[in-house]
Amino acid sequence: MSTDTSPKRVPGATSLESTDATETPTSNGEAASPETPFATGEPTVTGGSASPEATPAPAGPGSPGESGAAAPVPRDPTVSTPPPTRRRGGAWAATWPILVAIAGIFAVWYLVSYLVLPEDQRFLLPPPHEVYAGAFGDERVIRPMLDALLNTTQVAAVGLLLAAVLGIGWAVLMSLAGWAERILYPYAVILQTIPILALVPLVGIWFGYGFAARVIVCVIIALFPMISTTLFGLQSASRAAHDLFTLHRSGRAQRLTKLTLPAALPSVFTGLRTAAGLSVIGALVGDYFFQQGPAGIGGLLRTYTLRLQMDALFTAITLTALFGVAVFALFALLDRLIIGRWYGARA
Repeated sequence: MSTDTSPKRVPGATSLESTDATETPTSNGEAASPETPFATGEPTVTGGSASPEATPAPAGPGSPGESGAAAPVPRDPTVSTPPPTRRRGGAWAATWPILVAIAGIFAVWYLVSYLVLPEDQRFLLPPPHEVYAGAFGDERVIRPMLDALLNTTQVAAVGLLLAAVLGIGWAVLMSLAGWAERILYPYAVILQTIPILALVPLVGIWFGYGFAARVIVCVIIALFPMISTTLFGLQSASRAAHDLFTLHRSGRAQRLTKLTLPAALPSVFTGLRTAAGLSVIGALVGDYFFQQGPAGIGGLLRTYTLRLQMDALFTAITLTALFGVAVFALFALLDRLIIGRWYGARA
């Protein structure tokens, strides 16, 4: 009885010769052993599809060495993040409080005119529709107001220009030396603390009652904000920046033009916004007290008050208020356009 010693083939098994014929090199160039045909842990295709056993199982919460959290996806540095978009309701959110305030003013106005004042005294505070319909609808009333407002604008513009030049020069002189600040700053404080109505008679006596006197009153009122804010800005440069200029042996002129004045620009524009509103007030005060020359809106306010022309008086007050708001908004826009490009906080 003969015994069969030839190796039996198990279905689905791979013979040693077949394995040797199809061995796959690994990543380091060595051949994988038959016992571990996938030494690199990656599926190897030998003329067909990859073996299911060669595919690594996905890591999950139960896998060893994994915390269960998804791995962070690396950010592509070539892809830029889009800038945040502004909300569409931003303009409305900034507008509706103003509209509510205006509506409240008109509501109180109507209430006082119809419910508080007797009918025989209603001419002292006529309702808004009578005021504006009568004034803006009559060219003989509105035309002199617009001409007077133009004259007041000229006074305010010249006064603001002089106040800006004098204020910046005053502040620069004080910033150059401590003794200059100790001597000159008290005079600026005195100009601010003395009531302007106490100085108006002196201005009229010394400089007349025309255009020059109005401009001087405007300058006196608008000067101090320019001095104080500019001086603060000139002194805001850091000590490290001053040390750097000292290290390079920079002179006073170079330090002023390249360090302190650029550092003071935001403060200068802040002072300009404040001084612009005060220059309008100064022009109105000058128009009110000095009647020589072309009449300003302040002179018309005085005339309407003496004649009890209440509809024209309220119209002139409204034009004056709108003019002041327009001047302030103009300098706020200039501040954003000029300074906002350099200082992100103001943009």
